[in-house]
Amino acid sequence: MSEVTIRAATAADAGTIVQMIRALAEYEHLLDRVRITEADVVRDGFGPRPCFECLLAEHEGEAIGFALYMSDYSTFDGRPGIFVEDLFVTEAARGWGVGRMLLARLAALARERGGGSLSLMALDWNPARAFYDRLGFVEAKGWLPYRMSGAAFERLAAEDR
Repeated sequence: MSEVTIRAATAADAGTIVQMIRALAEYEHLLDRVRITEADVVRDGFGPRPCFECLLAEHEGEAIGFALYMSDYSTFDGRPGIFVEDLFVTEAARGWGVGRMLLARLAALARERGGGSLSLMALDWNPARAFYDRLGFVEAKGWLPYRMSGAAFERLAAEDR
């Protein structure tokens, strides 16, 4: 097998990033919720105020995985870290160590930036949770994820005067 490479995505990779997001959503049975476009990726990942960064894993010129991430900050530790929004490896490349390579690059990047942590969320049924456990991720027991969007978000935003 030829080498797997990990590289930072560029705006020219917007189509590939959307394809990877769609593949992840299909795996998670959430494809019907995907609205992101290539224009969104270019604007939000490579515009004047990037909201995220992205790594691509490639084999023989083809994308086989990606990690989309952003900076986070621990007020308790007083240090930055990286939050992994999406991590995905294509079915054909699973078992090659690609997920570990992507997370190792992110850990090194967090360390280079003065950070000391990686965070992510996983669906409760996702078999990748065993992989995260083996790497040393610890489930944040007692902490529940909350998100506001849609009509509730719009109502709250409208209260700002």
